[in-house]
Amino acid sequence: MEEEIDRSRAFAKDVKRIVVKVGTAVVTGKGGRLALGRLGAICEQLAELNSDGFEVILVSSGAVGLGRQRLRYRQLVNSSFADLQKPQTELDGKACAGVGQSSLMAYYETMFDQLDVTVAQMLVTDSSFRDKDFRKQLRETVKAMLKMRVIPVFNENDAISTRKAPYKDSTGIFWDNDSLAALLALELKADLLILLSDVEGLYTGPPSDPNSKLIHTYVKEKHQEEITFGEKSRLGRGGMTAKVKAAVNAAYGGIPVIITSGYAAENIAKVLRGLRVGTLFHQDAHLWARVVDTTSRDMAVAARESSRKLQALSSGDRKNILLDIANALEANEKIIKAENDLDVAAAQEAGYEESLVARLVMKPGKISSLAASIRQLAVMEDPIGRVLKKTEVADGLVLEKTSSPLGVLLIVFESRPDALVQIASLAIRSGNGLLLKGGKEARRSNAILHKVITDAIPKTVGGKLIGLVTSRDEIPDLLKLDDVIDLVIPRGSNKLVSQIKNSTKIPVLGHADGICHVYVDKSCKVDMAKRVVSDAKLDYPAACNAMETLLVHKDLEQNGVLNELIYALQANGVTLYGGPKASGKLNIPEAKSFHHEYSSKACTVEIVEDVHGAIDHIHQHGSAHTDCIVTEDKEVAEIFLRQVDSAAVFHNASTRFCDGFRFGLGAEVGISTSRIHARGPVGVEGLLTTRWIMRGKGQVVDGDNGVAYTHKDIPVLKKTKALENGH
Repeated sequence: MEEEIDRSRAFAKDVKRIVVKVGTAVVTGKGGRLALGRLGAICEQLAELNSDGFEVILVSSGAVGLGRQRLRYRQLVNSSFADLQKPQTELDGKACAGVGQSSLMAYYETMFDQLDVTVAQMLVTDSSFRDKDFRKQLRETVKAMLKMRVIPVFNENDAISTRKAPYKDSTGIFWDNDSLAALLALELKADLLILLSDVEGLYTGPPSDPNSKLIHTYVKEKHQEEITFGEKSRLGRGGMTAKVKAAVNAAYGGIPVIITSGYAAENIAKVLRGLRVGTLFHQDAHLWARVVDTTSRDMAVAARESSRKLQALSSGDRKNILLDIANALEANEKIIKAENDLDVAAAQEAGYEESLVARLVMKPGKISSLAASIRQLAVMEDPIGRVLKKTEVADGLVLEKTSSPLGVLLIVFESRPDALVQIASLAIRSGNGLLLKGGKEARRSNAILHKVITDAIPKTVGGKLIGLVTSRDEIPDLLKLDDVIDLVIPRGSNKLVSQIKNSTKIPVLGHADGICHVYVDKSCKVDMAKRVVSDAKLDYPAACNAMETLLVHKDLEQNGVLNELIYALQANGVTLYGGPKASGKLNIPEAKSFHHEYSSKACTVEIVEDVHGAIDHIHQHGSAHTDCIVTEDKEVAEIFLRQVDSAAVFHNASTRFCDGFRFGLGAEVGISTSRIHARGPVGVEGLLTTRWIMRGKGQVVDGDNGVAYTHKDIPVLKKTKALENGH
């Protein structure tokens, strides 16, 4: 899975001094020999950081393992055949450390010399750190080295350490190279500690267990009692248990720590770019993550329970929640804009398409506009519990068909953070629970908007009414919850919608493409046609209701109107592609396909015979989203309006009007091209279903013998304001 930029790792941009520790399993390969390729790649990363101005300190294990491998070979060479038949004695660990350290340092010197970097061997012992003068001198020496761009390479001097045999003594100020790295990070005031291991990070269980999951952020209060550690490192002293202990000590001392794989290329660079790799340890981690682990089912069930509490409130109380949210958005406009600016900058730096960046931007006035739409929604008639039909089934037996929330909605959307606000407000107005999964490119914007909105929801309902799904890994699990989630609405690309439809038994509402057409008939008013066409394409080119194909009656080529339309678009920077007829006559490139959503300042132009030719073209190449005719001939207009089988069909009006807010729906969760349930902009009505309420006086069926059915319609009285407000 592609790594995502992680907000909790924003500290990476301020890192200057780094301590990197490589474990024995990273340094050595099979048979205890140096893993030359892997170690070389790490050296290249460190040399590049050194060149970029970072202060790099390396802590390297591996000396004992290398020494053991070399001494075994020497023992083999010097042994007679008779000696080899005898039981082999265990090699002295301290002798192995002394022999291996020279081999390890020789490799580092050779490799870094090739990269034009100077290194210095720094061997320390546990007892040395008990001396204050030693620690002071250590700081001064390292400071001088770093100033001259020298990389100090630290290791415990196991050969002369007073500690017992290596790997068997975990007492003292530090007890292995993981704890040494943590100690050095604190002593030398590093900005970051990276512990490179042979696995991707810390898992909930042994990494070999398929049920184990990578922990992206370690929360001591949550994880220290839950993690099951596997065997210790095959070569090193303590394995993951030692790394976690060292990481916690450093993190609570103020040094952020990342445990990640030394096997994966560029992992160190990815950490410094703030990407989500490995496991993060940070003193503030408990403020970022839930202390109680929440599964996808837990989140969906919590949303359903909260929705029932919401439905139990009076209409006036539900209205006040929306008004509070509108006020909260305006009160937090500056911080929302700041987070959105960070998302936009990151998207631009990552090289995202212009159309995606355009959808991501929350322009000035957007928050005010969203707040206004929420207030409009709040003052609308309460949609919940509305009596749609009332029938006297029999004398004293009355049946009501009433509006009711669907239950729990899962909305998956891309790019547009304003969609989160619209969807959340509609869910609250319609009494539904909600799970939201936005695109990673809008992660910061979505997080702050979600927080502002859920903080405004009273505790009697609970913020869990609206859950924010932060990882793509959770989507497959959510799509399996057809017993808890009632409707999925994907808002995004054709690929996204298709993937979701093919991955769930839950009903899916939405549209895959927005191939919108404007057909300009021969009887159009030219100025009107130019206005409608220009607005449909240029008002917001990235929108799903923007014009993607301009169809023009053949007679408009002869009288010059076609050229005027073309000029109006080109003068505003629109790139034009033609169909088989238009490309040659207008001297523009031929479109590769009519079924293409540009989502930018580009569109296709084609010439058709008449209104019937336009209708046929739309049915063959359109997406049943929004299509428009510009004509003064009412008969032609009616043919178009009746026969075009799209969710929205307009006469003399821009396709951009196909929008929940502009329709007066208050907001929309999306636009549906489905033919079941809701179609077109989906507002509150599209998030409701019906249920039946029957009131009787003890009637029973008894084979229909004792009931005289009347089936009379009873007039439905509209709710008064007092009733709506719960009085």
